[in-house]
Amino acid sequence: MEYVTRIVIIGGGPGGYEAALVAAQLGAEVTVVDCDGLGGASVLTDCVPSKTLIATAEVKTNFDSSYEELGITVDDGEDGTVVGVDLGKVNRRVKRLALAQSHDITASVTRAGGRVMRGRGRLEPDRAPDGSRTVVVRAADGTEESLVADAVLIATGAHPREIPDALPDGERILNWTQVYDLEELPEELIVVGSGVTGAEFAGAYQALGSKVTLVSSRDRVLPGEDPDAAAVLEDVFRRRGMNVMARSRAASAKRVGDRVEVTLADGRVITGTHCLMAVGSIPNTAGIGLEEAGVRLLESGHIWTDKVSRTSAPGVYAAGDCTGVFALASVAAMQGRIAMYHFLGDAVAPLNLKTVSANVFTDPEIATVGYTQADVDNGLIDARVVKLPLLRNPRAKMQGIRDGFVKMFCRPGTGIVVGGVVVSPRASELIHPISIAVDNNLTVEQIASAFTVYPSLSGSIAEVARQLHTRKTQREA
Repeated sequence: MEYVTRIVIIGGGPGGYEAALVAAQLGAEVTVVDCDGLGGASVLTDCVPSKTLIATAEVKTNFDSSYEELGITVDDGEDGTVVGVDLGKVNRRVKRLALAQSHDITASVTRAGGRVMRGRGRLEPDRAPDGSRTVVVRAADGTEESLVADAVLIATGAHPREIPDALPDGERILNWTQVYDLEELPEELIVVGSGVTGAEFAGAYQALGSKVTLVSSRDRVLPGEDPDAAAVLEDVFRRRGMNVMARSRAASAKRVGDRVEVTLADGRVITGTHCLMAVGSIPNTAGIGLEEAGVRLLESGHIWTDKVSRTSAPGVYAAGDCTGVFALASVAAMQGRIAMYHFLGDAVAPLNLKTVSANVFTDPEIATVGYTQADVDNGLIDARVVKLPLLRNPRAKMQGIRDGFVKMFCRPGTGIVVGGVVVSPRASELIHPISIAVDNNLTVEQIASAFTVYPSLSGSIAEVARQLHTRKTQREA
């Protein structure tokens, strides 16, 4: 009888379910242990829901900001309102789509031959003489079942970080998993935290019609993003009426009747009808037997992994937000796939974060790939940089797009493209040709010589490449 490799995956997010599909495809016996539904936070409470909400906000923003310039006439009505939003209806659609996506993922895993168990998994500390490990699954009713695995993948994700003096109540003080229960649009929303999550929600709710105050403890919004891109977005936020409070750290938030008071570290108090706390996340690594089994945790609680997703414990891999590598669904999925390829002996390439493309779903969007402006400024890499405003692009003029740019980085000698930034509507789509260039070591000459459609926003990518090629040639001469 032929032996079948047994894989147990704890957590059903992108790292978990993508690993399950690969393992099943390679002939392993796969069990996914999950307590919330496959897709994890990415599908159920984070990426899919937030981007669905943002899609509605985007439609309203595009209409509000450009209908007059494009020659569209609208009967404003007596109250002056052009477009309204039924947030309850929006949120019901959000949750419906998220649940449908979760069901589709579950069906994909089971069709591939995987088993899905509802419950919480715990890794037992000892390995058997044959090297196998045991995962104990505790169901909601308290019953337990033990699973024996030749390899275990931990993909348990993360949950919203909370400030002790600003605990969410699910009604007026919210974290990002709770906003989809709102039936009415917040009249005055205070968003605490100006990272990606805070900026996305602040922009979305402002577009939907809320009066938004964004509280940032740093000098600018999106402190981890390209500074030119962040400056464009902050300018857009302010121009559209958002109150952006820089260098303002929130110390507490409390509900006072039907309002919320947020006290800043310097003693100032700001008020609103609702408050969204977007102050980071905590990995779901406590209480599941990791350290007892020899899995090394970092000081932050994240799981240490190498480039092929191995932890410090033999036979135990990890993927996704619980590793703290890069909080993106695409990276989690790649980590999970790499883990299975490695353990099951298939061809595998180590994780390379310099080829990862990422996107901030604000309006305009900010998409990045490869080396960054900070890398260049800090001397991490020697690169030529060209930035081209979208105002020069004919398609942008036709569509009434005023804000945004394309920036590209290349090596000075070879012209190999090593990074890029796109700030525009649908930047998440426009970054792909630059991602292909970075991943395949293409040169600016190759990008510049490829045909682009006229008129198109992607034409600006070719134009940036042409300018980089010219500058490189001039310096060589």
